[in-house]
Amino acid sequence: MTEDELKQLIEDAKKFLADFDLAKEKEIVKQVQKASSDPDFWQKEEAQSEIKKQKRAQTIIDEQKLIAETLKDLQALIDLQAEETKQELTQELKIDIDKTSNELKKILKKMELKHYLNKRFDHCGAIMSIHPGQGGTEAMDWAEMLERMYQRYFERKNWAYRLVNKTRGEDAGIKEVIFEIEVDYAYGYLKGEHGTHRLVRQSPFNADNLRQTSFALVEVLPIVEDSQEIDIKDKDLTWNFTRAGGAGGQSVNKLNTAVELSHEPSGITVKCREERSQIQNKERALKILKAKLAKIQEEKLENTLAKEKGDHQHASWGTQIRNYVLHPYQLVKDTRTQVETSQTAEVLDGDLDQFILALIHY
Repeated sequence: MTEDELKQLIEDAKKFLADFDLAKEKEIVKQVQKASSDPDFWQKEEAQSEIKKQKRAQTIIDEQKLIAETLKDLQALIDLQAEETKQELTQELKIDIDKTSNELKKILKKMELKHYLNKRFDHCGAIMSIHPGQGGTEAMDWAEMLERMYQRYFERKNWAYRLVNKTRGEDAGIKEVIFEIEVDYAYGYLKGEHGTHRLVRQSPFNADNLRQTSFALVEVLPIVEDSQEIDIKDKDLTWNFTRAGGAGGQSVNKLNTAVELSHEPSGITVKCREERSQIQNKERALKILKAKLAKIQEEKLENTLAKEKGDHQHASWGTQIRNYVLHPYQLVKDTRTQVETSQTAEVLDGDLDQFILALIHY
């Protein structure tokens, strides 16, 4: 790291510490600690979400403290180097300065990302679903390629995720897949993936290897915590129960464990069949419904703000967010940030950070 880069890093760290509202995070910890001392607190529906909020605030406080301590150590090493006259010791100090400055840079980068992810639901976990567009087997195969791409991304990030629902295509690919990623800030990271993904390739399902264009829709929703109110009235809900089926054997088709939930005011329908019990599928269907309603709320607010700025665009089938061209050349390009790469195999193997981080900073 050059002397100018080191000075800039120190300035950035000092500015970050000065700008950050640490008192707000400390107040959150204090309030939840006080509330949790009441024996009745743990009987409340929002108890777990409040504890999660406290843990997030405490993590931010700890990271802030780490920045301050690392900055102090770095400054002390720089001062020692300025006073040292022996060449050998000066070189050792330089190694320590490089090591400490890299640590500080890494911590700042992580905290800066959280600073950008400051919208209402950004700190939440995420529900991701993938649906093929028109085009039959071609589109369903593309949807399955995206399924694998995101699974590899989750694995690269060491994110825990689970399969909520998956419907296979008749010949190949998938008709739908739904993942649940219960990791802090997963929604903030992934919400930019919401929209239409376009693939251009030589068709593996055509004897003439003709060039084929396929589309798939990726939907990303926040996992809404209990304390974030989403008004759902029981009278607006219709439940249908069917047999989930399965791989065969004695347990197949004996119990009505599969769930279909309809919400009349919004017209939203949610299906869940992967859990073993009807109760679990009901809970998961309700969670997905809450997430969809939260997404609608968020989009209404964002659309209002975007209209005021004169830049209104809704992420849906009409919004193509990324092109994946495998033939006649190799290129993945984001239509919003213009970030692109010819390393298509790596992208389809989950190397998505260059696109996701660029959009967060966009």
